[in-house]
Amino acid sequence: MATSACQALLLMALAAAVLSTASGTLKYDFYSLSCPKAEEAVRNATMKIISDKPSMGAAFVRLYFHDCFVKGCDASILLNQSNSNPQPEKLGIPLRGYDEVNTIKAAVEAVCPGVVSCADILAFAARDSAMVSGGFTFPMPGGRRDGLTSDLSDIPASLPGPNMQVQDLIKSFGAKGLSAVDLVALSGAHSFGETHCSFVTPRLYPTLDKTMDRAFGVALQTVCPRRGGGGTPLDNNRVTDPNVLSNQYYKNVIAGQVMFTSDQTLRSDASTAKMVQDNADNPVAWMARFAAAMVNMGGIEVLTGTQGEIRKVCGATNSGS
Repeated sequence: MATSACQALLLMALAAAVLSTASGTLKYDFYSLSCPKAEEAVRNATMKIISDKPSMGAAFVRLYFHDCFVKGCDASILLNQSNSNPQPEKLGIPLRGYDEVNTIKAAVEAVCPGVVSCADILAFAARDSAMVSGGFTFPMPGGRRDGLTSDLSDIPASLPGPNMQVQDLIKSFGAKGLSAVDLVALSGAHSFGETHCSFVTPRLYPTLDKTMDRAFGVALQTVCPRRGGGGTPLDNNRVTDPNVLSNQYYKNVIAGQVMFTSDQTLRSDASTAKMVQDNADNPVAWMARFAAAMVNMGGIEVLTGTQGEIRKVCGATNSGS
């Protein structure tokens, strides 16, 4: 957490830099007139949820990431199965937090019904998760509207995979308008949260990945057997607290103590390896890069104006079809 006056001033300057990176179609304090207490309602509900269940901070950030990378930040990840959306995205990705997002939405609806989109609620909740779980916050623009469709067939072409190499990751993020700096900064979200053994076992068997610290890998093998343990939940960060968002991730990358090929590969390219080292050495600078990347990601293919709708509930379109 940034506690010194110097760090606080640096974060203020970096917050101003974040303001300049926001999508031109979105606006800071978007609900200042239509629902002045909107962000406060999201923040209070998010804080209560994470206080009761600390692992939800990472879950909210992951929902936001998956939503934005598939069809843009339109809350399509939240839609349930229906006649018009028979195979929604949520059927293809094992994510947590749907009920909790509904809780946040209900809190906002109680303040001003029919005004705040589920897409913005996801963005604000992810931002507030950084505050609760990481000890820093930043401005997040609003104005996103909710999409009407969700299709799990959109997932494979949209999401970067845990087995990707660094150049493929850079291309994947670039296709969404994000830079290599954004890629490395956002990867820091793997400092908290959970994964499953099925995503890690390719690095454990038939032999340990040579880029993985051996003692770390052997410990993982005891948790993730070669057969039958694919669905076992696993903390992303087994080195320190798995519920704290921090630059510890970069220290783990350097030590070879990370879960995915897509994590360790950041050390295989001179440019991204330098970014990893810089983020490991300077936690406040990483906070600023993470904040800017979260805002940049929140501008991916957004619906604004009269596009889409403002859903009454996050799991269904207003037509209910």
